Amino acid sequence: MLHSQIKSDIKQCYENLGNQLDNFRPRRAQNYLVAEIAKTLAGEYHKKNRMLVAEAGTGIGKSLAYLIAGIPFALFNNKKLLISTATVALQEQLIDKDLPLFNRIYPKEFSFILAKGRQRYCCGHKLTASCDGTSDDQMSFWQEKPKKSDLELLTRMKKAYESGKWDGDRDGWPKQIPDRVWQQIVADKHSCHAGLPKHRQCPFAKAREHLDKADVIIANHALLMADIELGGGIILPEPEQTIYVIDEAHHLPQVARDFSSAAASLKGATNWLEKLNQSVGKLAELADYSKAGRFQSSLQENIQHLIPTLRQIAANIDPSHFSKDGIYRFEHGELPTWLQEEAKGCKDASKKALQALGKLHDLISERLKDNEIAARQGEPALAESGFYLQRLENLEKVWALMAQPCNKKGAPLARWIEKSGDREDDYIIEVSPLEVGYRLDQLLWSRAAGSILVSATLRALNQFTYFCRQAGISESDGVKFLALASPFDYQNNARLVIPALPLEPQADKFTELLIETLPEYLEGETASLVLFSSYWQMNKVAESLQPIAKKNKWQLLVQGDEARHTILKKHKENCKNQVPSILFGTGSFSEGLDLPGDLLKNLIITKIPFAVPTSPVEEAHAEYIESRGGNPFLQISVPEASKKLIQSAGRLLRKEEDSGRVVLLDRRVISRRYGKALLDSLPPFKRIIEHK
Repeated sequence: MLHSQIKSDIKQCYENLGNQLDNFRPRRAQNYLVAEIAKTLAGEYHKKNRMLVAEAGTGIGKSLAYLIAGIPFALFNNKKLLISTATVALQEQLIDKDLPLFNRIYPKEFSFILAKGRQRYCCGHKLTASCDGTSDDQMSFWQEKPKKSDLELLTRMKKAYESGKWDGDRDGWPKQIPDRVWQQIVADKHSCHAGLPKHRQCPFAKAREHLDKADVIIANHALLMADIELGGGIILPEPEQTIYVIDEAHHLPQVARDFSSAAASLKGATNWLEKLNQSVGKLAELADYSKAGRFQSSLQENIQHLIPTLRQIAANIDPSHFSKDGIYRFEHGELPTWLQEEAKGCKDASKKALQALGKLHDLISERLKDNEIAARQGEPALAESGFYLQRLENLEKVWALMAQPCNKKGAPLARWIEKSGDREDDYIIEVSPLEVGYRLDQLLWSRAAGSILVSATLRALNQFTYFCRQAGISESDGVKFLALASPFDYQNNARLVIPALPLEPQADKFTELLIETLPEYLEGETASLVLFSSYWQMNKVAESLQPIAKKNKWQLLVQGDEARHTILKKHKENCKNQVPSILFGTGSFSEGLDLPGDLLKNLIITKIPFAVPTSPVEEAHAEYIESRGGNPFLQISVPEASKKLIQSAGRLLRKEEDSGRVVLLDRRVISRRYGKALLDSLPPFKRIIEHK
């Protein structure tokens, strides 16, 4: 049961909220969401599996709801509240707006912090060392000879860091730091950690201290996955002591899949392995030959196995197996016998090499701590071995996944080889799981103190089944599900128009039809967004419509012509000055784009957003479903399209007073059997279906 003190705190928050906000109106759906989150966390639905999956439509105020319910419960039970998001925009909203507001309405003290991964911080010691950019040790880490401007930038960063004007956070530097520069100074777990005296005050170490003390932590899905893949509690708090709020939860399965994947270039790997082989003697000397001799021998022996083997694999690959896109995919994840054997050998050799280098690294670290070697020798050696340890970890992961036997019960791994875009004679070995739900359940859901998953779009075709399968969530087992409709008046404020077009999007002449049809639906409109299925089609239509736009004094703004924020700024200025403004965008403009009020009145969706299964992972997944007697179009493509269509339509109404229309130029929603399900999953717009 929910403790009376938590109930009292939640009630107090609501009373204070009314005093803090002008024109505050209680929202029934928000109140209900608060109550259901609190009851779920208190174990009222299931004592062990405290999980809520909630689709909360735009305008409900889900962020404030999970803060009002989650923070009082977490603090009372001495747990951390971790909010994981998919976008920087939502992180900024939470840190800059929602949490400061909650701080004013909550009667007790609490602290919050934005968590970032190690890769967002520089290593203070590396920064100091890198300013001597001409030493042999330092120069070996540059992919190419550093420019004078790179070294000047490093010097400015060092001065700012040492004077306290910069805290070592990449995002805190006033200008974008080039990747080639950042890679020289970025913190890494091997050479920059609190076990080494000179690194105890490095930026990431300081950030980690603040993280341990904070009550509420804002992270992103990538950092969350990085932590649980390491076992949990390494970067972020331990799952058993943490209540997770997964906002924008529909993104989590894809992020989880990316983290479980691995890739390595054959030629690239042989190149850095050769450089490592040249450095082994120097590392062994610093580690003390008497202790390091066997590790040196093991490392050299396994490197000398890997280099010729990787070259032989490249030589054995048959170029005729590649598609026109430069992909050679192994059907059902099954490798040819010769590659299967080579994969086992590479897995064993890379694992042993990793272990041996790790031992050398540890010995150097111990000698440095005991002052047996000078810092000017030990620190660069640790940086160098850390550099190679990261690469060996990745190489070992690739070959372990390649050598993994096919699982006859579950989905196979997608395995493929891709021609390198950088070098004609190089190949990239790639592996990815098809389904990652079991990993999320094993590493996160089964361990968490509580899990609240929310998004404006979680259902596909009005059901949670597709998302649950992706995310490893049982639809029984005590999980609470909610689908809360947006409070917006769709019937009176918005209409969905389906024109009587003679062609469907798969027709050859559909692009020409768009060029003819779009002006009719742009005429007289002040603020329009047109969503396309491909860059090619968008650019072709934009080029053809430029003369008409010029004649009608429309401002046509096309995604990719300028930075996104620049295009949106121009659009807002056009709307403010009453200049007809038209945005052309692709899939990334269908989510996370907030154009309230007069900034969007006319939304045109050119086609149902079916993904084309061209990636090796998508092809392998479709192949797997077919092998089990399923229909990949109905089981993957239609649910995915449903989700994306809802997200696209969700661009129109952002606030309760907004109004406008959605024009869907794809008649398959009324001509195909699956169309009705897609149409019925959209918000309840007033429908206008034109007949031919």
